Amino acid sequence: MRITFIVLLTIIYSYANSYNELLFNGNCVTCHFKNKSVSAPSIAQIKQRYITAFPNKKDFVSYMSKWVLNPNQQTSLMTDSIEKYEIMPVLGFDLDSLEKIAIYIYENDFE
Repeated sequence: MRITFIVLLTIIYSYANSYNELLFNGNCVTCHFKNKSVSAPSIAQIKQRYITAFPNKKDFVSYMSKWVLNPNQQTSLMTDSIEKYEIMPVLGFDLDSLEKIAIYIYENDFE
């Protein structure tokens, strides 16, 4: 029974992580390449800026997901990028999906 429970938890964790990665790759990499800035800052740059401001995962995920839900220059951590690329448009994602994407960004290395 104990082994079954551990296997089940491993499968659930793997599925959740894969889903978060799928959300990220299906939506964000259109503009935000992993470590190259073309039409928007790279995810590596974004993660570095956010992790510096919010080293705690809960705070990182909360701030990033709420900002992407409603981009605002006054609350941006990346005003220099807004000057260079313009502000990110409102994308119409729900907060839950944005939180999953932010978790994926927090938990992965893009360097």
